[in-house]
This record gives sequence, C-alpha cells and structure tokens, in this order.
Amino acid sequence: MKVAAPRNNRWLLDRRLILLGLAGVLTGGSGWAHGRSKLSVQVWKDPNCGCCQDWVEHLQKNGFEPIVFDEGNVAARARLGMPRQFGSCHTALVQGYVIEGHVPAADVKRLLDERPSALGLAVPGMPVGSPGMDGAVYGGRRDPYDVLLIQRNGAQSVFSTYR
Repeated sequence: MKVAAPRNNRWLLDRRLILLGLAGVLTGGSGWAHGRSKLSVQVWKDPNCGCCQDWVEHLQKNGFEPIVFDEGNVAARARLGMPRQFGSCHTALVQGYVIEGHVPAADVKRLLDERPSALGLAVPGMPVGSPGMDGAVYGGRRDPYDVLLIQRNGAQSVFSTYR
C-alpha cells in the first residue's frame, strides 16, 4: 500500500516543530522560556538557620520547588565538588549545577538558560542584602557582592555583580 506524501512542506515543518518542543520538555530543558512550571532544586542546610530558610522561600517565590534536607551542607558541598573557599551556609543542586550560598534566583534561571560548562554558582560567605540575608533585621543594609561562576577545576569568574 502506498502512502500519499504531504501536500506541502509547511505540514511537515509544523509536525517537526511540535516533536522538537516535546523532546525539549521530555529531555529536561530548563523551561523558563517555555512557560514550564516549578523546577525542582535540592537544598542542604542547617535545620536552625533562618537565613537558609529565607533563601528557600526566595526560591519558592521565584518558580522553584525546593526539596530541603535539614542535615547541614558541609558533606553535600564536598560530595558535589564545590571547593571550600566558596562555601556558605547552604548548598543546592539543580539540573546538575551546584548552587552555593545566597545566589539570587534570577542568576540560577540565567545559568539554566545559558547552560555553561561549569560546576555552578557561588556567593561565598553571607553578604547582607543577598536573598535570605535581606530581612528587616538588617535595616535595609546592602553590602556589595559578586555571584561567581565556578568551573570544575575550581577556577572562578564573575557571573553577576550586585552593588
């Protein structure tokens, strides 16, 4: 039995675009540009740390779905390969990227959209004014800080600057 060929190339193009879109959803593309709902992120933190909980809430408000492990983050940071000098009070993992410290959700989204070949992002220490360190207790104070892009070999570069 012979199957009739499509009448025009537009019909074939439309079907290919639909299949490519489905493939992107099924293979875990970041989805920010495609209207996908909340993105899962694993977070390791101390159960008694208020600024860590505030950062988790910042993620939730910005379209993430945190899965929290209240067991501290030192072992997770080491297991995931984030060098100690970039350490902070919580460590996260999202789509294969390590997120260390008070990284703004906008930077995490940008990382997932750009998909650089890197270990992840870090905001070393706990700069006042960063997400989670920006509550009323700080009186509106904002310290300058950088979000660093960390390579797998430990090299760093500035990903974003907040002044």
